[in-house]
Amino acid sequence: MAAYLRPSSLDEALSALGDGAWTIIAGGTDYYPARVGLPLDDDILDISALSGLRSIRNDGGQWRIPALATWTDIQTADLPAWFDGLKAAAREVGGAQIQNAGTLCGNLCNASPAADGMPVLLSLDAEVELSSRAGIEVLPLAAFVQGNRRTALREDQLVSAVLIPAPGASKEGGRAGGCFLKLGARRYMVISISMVAAALEVDAVGLVTRAAVAVGACSEVAQRLPGLEAELIGKPVGAALGDAVLAEHFASLTPIADPRGTADYRLESAATLCRRALTQLGEAL
Repeated sequence: MAAYLRPSSLDEALSALGDGAWTIIAGGTDYYPARVGLPLDDDILDISALSGLRSIRNDGGQWRIPALATWTDIQTADLPAWFDGLKAAAREVGGAQIQNAGTLCGNLCNASPAADGMPVLLSLDAEVELSSRAGIEVLPLAAFVQGNRRTALREDQLVSAVLIPAPGASKEGGRAGGCFLKLGARRYMVISISMVAAALEVDAVGLVTRAAVAVGACSEVAQRLPGLEAELIGKPVGAALGDAVLAEHFASLTPIADPRGTADYRLESAATLCRRALTQLGEAL
């Protein structure tokens, strides 16, 4: 018979993980829909009652989004423009009920190629904090998500937070901002055909000093576009930033064809979204 445990402290949760294999749920918005009509025979560790894992905060130059922070929490948090892309992604995840229950960390653990949180967090150089009885391990997001539904999470670990470094541009009189755009078969509550996140830092005279562009739903794992990022460095901020996007920047992507779109369509739409995102962000900064 399957077991169910809802610990009230992180120590209690980590102790249980250290003693056996559990399926961790927080909002349950991925786990339960995937098992409609199937027996629920997994041992469930429900972490939704853990104290201290809900509030988003700035820890001295590093933003911390803990395990139980929901998509709605992200939308309503008082965050700088650096997080505008993440807020936009949070508004695209399902409907209001899903946003109220589903968590950013759960979205990463699900490791879908079309996970809305992935490209934005890649563009923000996010890291994943993994907790166990043995201590805390921190991995770059790109090392944590290893493939379609595959992560580096061990059975004795849970994702306790996502860590995002604050941009350095504002300290030197510059500006920073982010953007997220998604293409689906309809406007809301849809799996992405392609999606793009961009984050830029601009110095005091309006030149790009840091650029990060990531594409999701066009490969097994969302990917940064280093060639495009390098092309953007040193360019003056403005709508013309979108002109830097070239077809060759997408050579590393491996989109699939499915009922939502062909591989070629995914590549073309990703390029269009990149141009739009950089144009919008260039104008905003």
